[in-house]
Amino acid sequence: MLVLTIAPVTMNAGVLSIPRDLWVPMADYDEHARINQAHFLGEVYGYPGGGPALAAKTVQYNLGVPIHYYARVNFTAFEELVDAIGGVTICLDEEIDDPTYPDEAYGYDPLYIPAGCNEFDGEMTLKYARTRHSAGGDFDRAKRQQQVLRAVFDKVTQAEMLPELASNSSEMWETLQGAILTDLKLDEVVALAQLASEIDPDHIRYGVIDENYTLFWTTPDGQQ
Repeated sequence: MLVLTIAPVTMNAGVLSIPRDLWVPMADYDEHARINQAHFLGEVYGYPGGGPALAAKTVQYNLGVPIHYYARVNFTAFEELVDAIGGVTICLDEEIDDPTYPDEAYGYDPLYIPAGCNEFDGEMTLKYARTRHSAGGDFDRAKRQQQVLRAVFDKVTQAEMLPELASNSSEMWETLQGAILTDLKLDEVVALAQLASEIDPDHIRYGVIDENYTLFWTTPDGQQ
């Protein structure tokens, strides 16, 4: 779960990662749960706008940040979007060795990525963004996901790919229907992408709600 913001007047932007296990009060409901439960509860309770709406409202309720739009992206869309730009370059300071990376059948698909710069397609980028097999657990994973976002941003801006992507946006939009759920219209997505491409990368701030801002805690019923 990430909050993204763009200030069109000052041309600054920000990305904030929220750990899925952050224990918070749910918006509009008298109960506490992991913040990633908000989407589930919104679907189960028939909340107006469904899971995405309750997730957005819960983020806004707890952080005091107005959420104007949402986008829910599944694994298929993630891989296809990365492949559509020809993959990304990811540089690692340390190797990743995850023998328990999950496969599609409730088993394991061991993952190994050497240190250094690597060229990833959509499938490998997803694996890199999902693995938690490092000392920082979910906090490290959040930072890797932000690294992926920066790699995508660098690819589409430095390679001057946005005009081509924009010209194919209708076709991509049609292809990804069902894999992406958002209350943004296509023309709004294209406009936001164009605006983002004009922001100096040095004017984008990245943050994670990590161990500096949280306490490890176990609920009375054993949830960590």
